[in-house]
Amino acid sequence: MEIARCVALMVAACTAPLLAQDTANVAPQPGLPPAGYGTLRQDDVGVELRTPTFAVRVLPLDERIIRLLTPDTYRSFLHLKRSREDEIRKTAERAGISEPALFLVTFFGLQHRARFIPEELTITSRNRVFRPAGIVPLSPRFGELMLQQRETASAIYLYESDIALFEPMIVAYEGIISQQWERILPILDRERAAVLSRAPKER
Repeated sequence: MEIARCVALMVAACTAPLLAQDTANVAPQPGLPPAGYGTLRQDDVGVELRTPTFAVRVLPLDERIIRLLTPDTYRSFLHLKRSREDEIRKTAERAGISEPALFLVTFFGLQHRARFIPEELTITSRNRVFRPAGIVPLSPRFGELMLQQRETASAIYLYESDIALFEPMIVAYEGIISQQWERILPILDRERAAVLSRAPKER
């Protein structure tokens, strides 16, 4: 999908080159799938909404999810988070959140002069509506709030940590909703089991 390709190019532009062995150097953490064994693509885990003038892709940056992506994609997202760590921390502090839920959000223009309102992207989890607690722009022109046709604007969104990622949730923008996440959950479950079977067993 074109949005996924644009996101990949954007992430590559925002991050420094990474060595192939970087994934292998990610220390194992209890409760997380091992890094470097995933096969999922961005299209498999991203939720997309379409308005008449633009599309928006929402992708969780939670380690439990991005470790299920292909190794190259995982490394890129890991480095993206690390490269923006200070901005994320300061934005979270201003919002009074100690451990925010992070999402990569990309707007994609379908028409010329497509206007968007970043704060209108909401997530409903367990019957509670979450609005962005903070936004860390990645694209230089994100703050212009306007897209030309085929132009992208991306940012890291911070939400409160109470979002239940492994339960159905609704992504919405001004009345347009997507329940696609409910269909993604079984994909994550299957891939998590596959990753655990691929990874070498500790002795």
